[in-house]
Amino acid sequence: MIRWFLTTFIAVAILSGAQPWLRKLGIGRLPGDVTLRLFGREYPLPFMSTLVLSMVLSLIVRSL
Repeated sequence: MIRWFLTTFIAVAILSGAQPWLRKLGIGRLPGDVTLRLFGREYPLPFMSTLVLSMVLSLIVRSL
């Protein structure tokens, strides 16, 4: 359980940092992704994108 939580946290942190480049690909605009606007700043929380990318990577690793 802790490994899954840590992996998800790291994936969310990486996706949040790479958000400007990933938006051009459509990642970060899925229905489950949240963008908070506080005090004039945007804080993207790409929950659904993280799940989709995790499933894709999991399928790739299992097929190897």
